[in-house]
Amino acid sequence: MEIAVVPKQQTFEVTRMLLDSLNVEQQRKENKDRLTALGGTSALAASLGLNIETGLTEQQAIELREKFGTNAFPETPMESFLSIFIGSFNDFTLMILIFASIVSIAIETWQYPETGWIEGCAILMAVFLVGMVTATNDYSKELQFRKLEDTSHKSERTSVLRNGMIERVNPVDLVVGDIIKLQVGDSIPADCIMVSLNCVKSNESALTGESDDIVKSAERDPFLISSCLLTEGEDVHALVIGTGLNSQWGRIKAQLVTEPVNTPLQDKLYVMSQLIGYMGLSAAILTFTVLLINIWARDNGENVSGGIIHAFILAVVIVVVAIPEGLPLAITISLAYSTSKMYQDQNFVRVLSACETMGNATNICSDKTGTLTENLMTVVEGWFADVFYEQDQFVNASIADNVKRIFSENCCVNRLAYLVYKDESGNDYSRPAVIGNKTEGALLLLCRSWGFDYEEVGKEVFHEPQDRMFGFNSNIKRSCAVIHRPDKSVRVLVKGASEWVLRDCTMYLDKDGKVCNMTSEKITELEAVIKGMAQRALRTLIIAHVDFSDASLLPADWQNEPPDHANLCCDAIVGIMDPLRGDVKEAVAKAQFAGVTVRMVTGDNLDTACAIAKQCGILKPDGIVMEGPKFRQLSPEKLDEILPKLQVLARSSPEDKFLLVVRLNGYSLPTNKDDWLRNHEGELPNLDYDKHKDLLLPGYYEEWKKTRPDGGEVVGVTGDGTNDAPALKAADVGLSMGITGTKVAQSASDIVILDDKFSSIVKAILWGRCVYDNVRKFLQFQLTVNVVAITTTFLGAVIGFGQPLNPVMMLWVNLVMDTMGALALGTELPVPTLLHRRPYKRTASLMSRLMWRHIFCQAAWQIGLIFWMLYNPEFFNARHHGACAIYNVKAASSISWSAYSEVAYNNTRGPINCGTIRKICPDNNIHCYEGRHSAQQYGLMGSKTTDTYFRFENLKGFADSCLECKFLDHTHGTVIFNAFIFCQLFNEINSRSIFNDWNVWKGFFSNPMFVSILAVSTGLQIMLVTVGGEFVKTTPISLRNWGLTVGLASITLVVGFFMRFIPLKEDPNSFFHNEEEEITTTAQPINTDTDTRV
Repeated sequence: MEIAVVPKQQTFEVTRMLLDSLNVEQQRKENKDRLTALGGTSALAASLGLNIETGLTEQQAIELREKFGTNAFPETPMESFLSIFIGSFNDFTLMILIFASIVSIAIETWQYPETGWIEGCAILMAVFLVGMVTATNDYSKELQFRKLEDTSHKSERTSVLRNGMIERVNPVDLVVGDIIKLQVGDSIPADCIMVSLNCVKSNESALTGESDDIVKSAERDPFLISSCLLTEGEDVHALVIGTGLNSQWGRIKAQLVTEPVNTPLQDKLYVMSQLIGYMGLSAAILTFTVLLINIWARDNGENVSGGIIHAFILAVVIVVVAIPEGLPLAITISLAYSTSKMYQDQNFVRVLSACETMGNATNICSDKTGTLTENLMTVVEGWFADVFYEQDQFVNASIADNVKRIFSENCCVNRLAYLVYKDESGNDYSRPAVIGNKTEGALLLLCRSWGFDYEEVGKEVFHEPQDRMFGFNSNIKRSCAVIHRPDKSVRVLVKGASEWVLRDCTMYLDKDGKVCNMTSEKITELEAVIKGMAQRALRTLIIAHVDFSDASLLPADWQNEPPDHANLCCDAIVGIMDPLRGDVKEAVAKAQFAGVTVRMVTGDNLDTACAIAKQCGILKPDGIVMEGPKFRQLSPEKLDEILPKLQVLARSSPEDKFLLVVRLNGYSLPTNKDDWLRNHEGELPNLDYDKHKDLLLPGYYEEWKKTRPDGGEVVGVTGDGTNDAPALKAADVGLSMGITGTKVAQSASDIVILDDKFSSIVKAILWGRCVYDNVRKFLQFQLTVNVVAITTTFLGAVIGFGQPLNPVMMLWVNLVMDTMGALALGTELPVPTLLHRRPYKRTASLMSRLMWRHIFCQAAWQIGLIFWMLYNPEFFNARHHGACAIYNVKAASSISWSAYSEVAYNNTRGPINCGTIRKICPDNNIHCYEGRHSAQQYGLMGSKTTDTYFRFENLKGFADSCLECKFLDHTHGTVIFNAFIFCQLFNEINSRSIFNDWNVWKGFFSNPMFVSILAVSTGLQIMLVTVGGEFVKTTPISLRNWGLTVGLASITLVVGFFMRFIPLKEDPNSFFHNEEEEITTTAQPINTDTDTRV
């Protein structure tokens, strides 16, 4: 690569305003004219004190950072906790509840000044608590995502020239004046001006809306815009002129406002939430109607206004409890928690929906290099100038110097990769790091071991603009460079896939470095060399060239169509080893055991692909292997026949990968004739829809859907190159590589595999299934609570027992099952057994047969328990719900009673009156009111001579005439409430399993969040029972009642244990490929001599 160098020019002061004038949006020509008027890029560099060939010094970088700022973007201001808290009350049902509680306070306080305000205020406090918890969850979720995003930004790297060396730095550290080095597929980290003399193409659609790639060159349009992508051309050097908010992307980003988008599971849950909400609304209307009737049927029309308000509040609370707002909260918590954990497992989730989708992936179409292998390429054997060197000979091979020179010139010029020798701390790497294509890096390292510095060789033989380099062409599987030599001749350097390049070779080098004519015998010999290397799982490349004695002999359009495909001379064939990753066999076996079909899609030749696929366990004895050229000639019907067994696609192009994905999942298949003709335009000379629609891939939607009534496969695709972007977009989950992947590929993907390992993809499947199951666990838990709470409230109103759970208790239940339950069950960790089932179909219901079994069994038990407790208060030494505990004595009355008669007298004939109870029961306790008292002891015998015992409660009309209740005895309601809550806490443990696994304690203590939520919920319940008082309508209960209520509630675990032995299985039609035999072993031995090739 050559950088423009011009004589020293007059300098000028560079200001922010001047740089902005060179960087005006949508003014390419005007910007270029202004740059030319200043004297060009070289004059700008000189004015910045910059040497373009060596870059900035560290001191210059510091000074320019102080002057022009960093390349950082200020974070979008985070919504404050107070704002989120206030926003949490925008919920319609909460607003109704607040309104109803205020009305209740007003009416009840007017009627009962001392105690009427309590219930309304208690409801307001409960609503306040719900809002506080909701805001806390939303705020912490936002903090989690910001932390995740920050971690991702910190891991980004770009190449910059400083102190004469290429360094890898975070884009944030770039400053105005830096010389950055970009490759095809890179995202441009700052606004800059090209200083290289070559041409590239940039995709600016994300910023300008232009769909076509824009040609960039130093002569025509040298401006590269931040956030855009290099899509074609050689590597390029560019001078940074705009950073951070002063870049074009920065100015737009400052105005961006994005709205969160629901995931498919969230949408499905929203529909279910609405259905449950409608059921709850119906129950609320019925309850309200029954309570209204009871005002006149049971209470003789007394306290109508209070009764109506109470009925309305209870109905609203039922709606609040019934509406499962915890469902979206559960998936939000689960996704937020899982994505942060997945990042630790080397999965950076860019699109939230990918997390849950990956859990039900049925196919993974994986690259070979770097995913199944380590991507540590090393040349280990080769054929050089008619001499073959095996692996044990290669290190000490005596290759002629002129052959080494021919080979090294090709590899050092015809490449995009480069080497970095020091890490970010300035320490030397034990092995130089390869930036870019690792195969090219292996060739550079070989040249380096022979004493050739690739940068020096490049400067020596490659001179722009007369020389040109052409990047890898996936259609003919090669890259090339055209160089003009000092003797006026021209050499075209070619490097590419062995089978493709060999067919264009008509000559070869002999051991003395002389050019010889290719013979059929030599072709056969070289094919055997290539096949032998491939069978040893080596990637093979041919290094070749073709000479033109004079530049005039080059084709007229050589700058657009290089002469790299005829009359080539084969110089060398190299075998490059890329070791299999140590964990890939186990990871592939795990994916297959989970019902996921793993396919290898690679550009390698058939033998290399088969060898690696067999080592990995991908290729089975009955598996089908196919080459790309044959694959794309198949009809849709023929492809559907082999798809179930197609395991390796070799010599494939990115287009082949795209066609495979589309045929599997039906992505964007044409739905009408016009779309089909548009997709296949130019493929055949006489294209006819009716004649060819069933012959050309990928087919059309109507015929595809007929064979897939339950929908297509769920496909995950790996990709690292720019050309992989269409397949990554077409996949249900695009998986790009974090180390070798280009920015184009990463931008098109849903998940970035940070370590490029296949085992990390399997972890993504595991986490996806964990999210899906966690949401279902919470759904199972919440529906149980809904059924029990709503049923008991409604039946209590109908039967006439009042409400076993009052509005405040119901709101606490809502808090327990929504927020606490979502936190506990939404953060369950994945377990290996999640991979012991096949993926669920797209159309599978969230609710399984086993979950309905759980709901009905638990609901039946809990409803039965509550109504047994409702009818048997004496078991808990309690009075019936709502009895008085403490009373006040009214003023004296003219009515009196005798200890010997329960009849009331309308005068003072009886010795007992309202004042009597003050003397006998000074503490106004209900136990004294109900107790037996001696008439003789208290001087109440009157004219009688024989002592007798009496009870105040038996004196007719005494309570109405002399007493008014100060505090009610809530013991009965409290034990019911306590038992109900602990039933839910124990059921929360039960809900950890949604299958037939009876051991719900397995891994219990491995989830500290779950344990903490249970502990907090228990502590809060104890507090509510102990000090809730009239706010919650609870009374402190004895240790005996604590033991009884918790003990009875714990039977929930026993019910959960035995119900799992009810013979029931999940619907097999819920799973993909349920007709196939279940896999029973994690790996099957492979007959390496057998495979089916098409």
